[in-house]
Amino acid sequence: MGGDLYALDFDGVLCDSCGESSLSAIKAAKVRWPWVFEQVDAAMEEWIVEQMYTLRPVVETGYENLLLVRLLVEIRIPSARKSLVADGLSIQEILETWLKLKPRIMSDWDEDRDSLVDLFGSIRDDWIKNDLSGWIGANRFYPGTADALKFSSSEVYIVTTKQGRFAEALLKELAGIELPSERIYGLGTGPKVKVLQQLQQMPQHQGLKLHFVEDRLATLQNVIKEPALDQWNLYLVNWGYNTPKEREEAEAPAAGGEGMARSGRMRRGCGQIQPQEGAHGQFLATRGERGQFLAAGGSMATRSMQEAAAAAAWRRR
Repeated sequence: MGGDLYALDFDGVLCDSCGESSLSAIKAAKVRWPWVFEQVDAAMEEWIVEQMYTLRPVVETGYENLLLVRLLVEIRIPSARKSLVADGLSIQEILETWLKLKPRIMSDWDEDRDSLVDLFGSIRDDWIKNDLSGWIGANRFYPGTADALKFSSSEVYIVTTKQGRFAEALLKELAGIELPSERIYGLGTGPKVKVLQQLQQMPQHQGLKLHFVEDRLATLQNVIKEPALDQWNLYLVNWGYNTPKEREEAEAPAAGGEGMARSGRMRRGCGQIQPQEGAHGQFLATRGERGQFLAAGGSMATRSMQEAAAAAAWRRR
């Protein structure tokens, strides 16, 4: 049996949801901490959303957007400050130390993960119920990705930390794709490394070439640490929510550097996927090998460099 199986992350690979997640986080934060947002006006909300585009690479699960939104308020408004870490904190420091900052501010604010996850989900549900077109419009699929999904002849699964019902709604309403719910592994289905193990063990997937496409370097590094996942070819997209430093680390093996090459398992195809100019160009892994992305009848549905630039410009707006 031949063919390919693609496990695709959603946010940052298929869909640019940063605008929606930031606005949803502000809505949720106002509900959770109304006293903190008493001094936040429309201009400051706009500033918060702008900063969230820069900070989005640190977000692994949606509820973290709420924490970032409140932290930004505490940075700008000392009178709203409850955590001492906000004093003098810069955006760059948040990017570099988020894993240490997150438990500290959650403790300072006496917050728990599950409550924030539930609140974030309910705020999105309310937005969808009361203003579906507005919620949909706050998201955007990266140019070419919807067509790549539609015309793919490969086995495709979504593996995301987003709540599955939201990914399913966006696929249907924004991309015109009705992917069966059993092909969407969202928040609550387990860590991505476990989901990949489940997919590769399914009888119907035996003999398929396995590909995992992500925008978070840390997630790919977690996969590398699992010997049982040695069959997976790994790719870091360069249009998603990652930083130049992370992209450089992913590229390092191509230049004989360290980075992901430390594992000694670069034969697995780890690297960064880059779009080649042309409406039907190839996605290239940084090792110089041709890495297929959603093969459609032997051809590739990809973004042109012009489309990629347009997507990047939209993210900065």
